[in-house]
Amino acid sequence: MINTLASKPKKLVFDARIAWKALNGIFAVYKPPIVTYLDARNSIIHRLCQDLNSMHVRRPIKHVCIEGDTTRTMKVFTHPSYADHPLVVGPRYQPKDFVLICANYLSTDMSGLMICGINGGTKWAHKMKESKSPTSYRIKGLLGQATDTYFITGKIVEKSTYKYIKRNAIDKICASMQAAHQRKMFELCGLDMQSQAAYELAVQGPIRPVDTNIPMIYNIKCTDFVSPEFTLEIVCVNENDMYLKTLVHDLGMQLHSVATCTQIQCFRYALFDLNLALLKKHWDLENFCDNIVQCNTIINENKYLLKQDSPILIERNK
Repeated sequence: MINTLASKPKKLVFDARIAWKALNGIFAVYKPPIVTYLDARNSIIHRLCQDLNSMHVRRPIKHVCIEGDTTRTMKVFTHPSYADHPLVVGPRYQPKDFVLICANYLSTDMSGLMICGINGGTKWAHKMKESKSPTSYRIKGLLGQATDTYFITGKIVEKSTYKYIKRNAIDKICASMQAAHQRKMFELCGLDMQSQAAYELAVQGPIRPVDTNIPMIYNIKCTDFVSPEFTLEIVCVNENDMYLKTLVHDLGMQLHSVATCTQIQCFRYALFDLNLALLKKHWDLENFCDNIVQCNTIINENKYLLKQDSPILIERNK
């Protein structure tokens, strides 16, 4: 369930400088589908600028003036400097003042949980990237048709029958895909899956490819099937949207039919899940600050999980 912030006590902050200092950390948002990452990023920063500039901001610095006859006592007085006035230099807080990056990039066709680091929190976003944390997706597919982009928005290039396909057939293929990836992990390590060395490596934690170009699936299962629609839940690393779309396409081929992807939703990444994600209607300064506090608390309690101390794959010498 997505965080709706219902009946949450409000904390009133009127000074923009205090609010600006609070904008350092990690926060979670829900990126809608058909919205690019840059559009979502620009919307967040634009809203933060609006909210900060609507608060009490720093006054223009004083300009010192000295007037009068230099042979006599001169007058010294101050007035607000026009060179520092918002009507001259623009609003106090501008988009270029913010540093904001995403830890788990979501493409235009993808939606769901997106973890962002802002200002001083960008270091934690980088650490999450480096830790190669698994990502969980909920992927919906449609049997009986295939498109040129492997996604529902593409042009239909093939149709096929699907009424003979049953739930147990999808379950078997998902289990086969998962087993194939498990074998691949140990093969890259040069180990036999039945050996003691493979067991000792597996109990240390998830095995992660050192090469970020090698996608790896840890778990894949069918959670819902109402023909012709089905839903998969996948836990993986080093994936991208095209790889996940191709996975649905390959599933359709192995079922002796065709299938196309209709939705890709990220519902868990690293230490965070969808419950923390702010909906677009809640994208404002106060909710971002509260979300940063929640996320920073989770990070401080689980810092050791972001260290790169888990075993990783080492490709065999050719």
